[in-house]
Amino acid sequence: MKFLVTGHAGFIGSHVAIQLLERGDEVVGLDNLNPYYDVRLKQARLDRLTSYAGFTHCQLDLEDNEGVAELFRAHKPDKAIHLAAQAGVRYSLENPRSYIDSNVIGFLNILEGCRHNGVKHLVYASSSSVYGANENAPFSVHHNVDHPLSLYAASKKSNEMMAHTYSHLFRIPVTGLRFFTVYGPWGRPDMALFLFTKAILEGRPIDVFNRGEMQRDFTFVDDIVDGVIACADNVAQVNEDWSGAAPDPGTSGVAPYKVYNIGNSQPVQLMKYIEVLEQCLGKTAEKNMLPMQPGDVPATWADVSDLKNDVGYQPSTTVETGVARFVEWYRDFYKL
Repeated sequence: MKFLVTGHAGFIGSHVAIQLLERGDEVVGLDNLNPYYDVRLKQARLDRLTSYAGFTHCQLDLEDNEGVAELFRAHKPDKAIHLAAQAGVRYSLENPRSYIDSNVIGFLNILEGCRHNGVKHLVYASSSSVYGANENAPFSVHHNVDHPLSLYAASKKSNEMMAHTYSHLFRIPVTGLRFFTVYGPWGRPDMALFLFTKAILEGRPIDVFNRGEMQRDFTFVDDIVDGVIACADNVAQVNEDWSGAAPDPGTSGVAPYKVYNIGNSQPVQLMKYIEVLEQCLGKTAEKNMLPMQPGDVPATWADVSDLKNDVGYQPSTTVETGVARFVEWYRDFYKL
């Protein structure tokens, strides 16, 4: 198979691309290497990929209509895994237009590329943030998600709606994945584990929001990658049992469309997560206990039963193991 993987110099995308290449698939990567965070880290991820003969790197903005169209025409991917996006809940309060450019216009360009080039299956990144004000835990893809609390979340909700429309109109099989707090080696510097590790090792205090009264469905990147690739291999189908009188948000009766949660389904208290990190580093963190930030939510918890039933997804990495592996990578990468 020839896969288009967008965001291949990103955290999850680089892991996905490597696993596809190692099993013998060809990967065409799209990434703009933007400076949202340290480009040297993105370049280091890219350097890992360039050693594979089946890899092609294309540096391109998602919102470049003609550039994305030409990429599809030139490379004709069999399937697409769309992971590129403007990430970050908090940054969406500061720079909202970048979310519309990358996550809405950019996603339209990916849909158009799939439409006009016979792509057999599109798997794309949604987010647990779409659950917004929903307090019915664990979060299920069969719940309503009409109350996002950030523009980032709204952009991901819009992706799901756009995907369903294109799937219905043009019969493109599409699968959306709502990621839950992914962490691990080669992670993003703007995420909690990376920020905490850097601050603790530098002897600086860490910011603990909602005064530590938070829990997250922390999910190790290897488990995530296994689920992403299993979904790519399992092409979305129309749900023959779907009813317009009682519409199920996670499937469709008029389109080959599916949405899954992809998480660990074992939420962990933030203070426990910090405690595990302190043990791995051998240092105790000084903590700034702060109120909840705008756009954030106090808890996430994924119901992954559909993903387990449909593709055999089975996350197995404990927080203790996952955090230790991140710390080992961090010390090696930064020579600490």
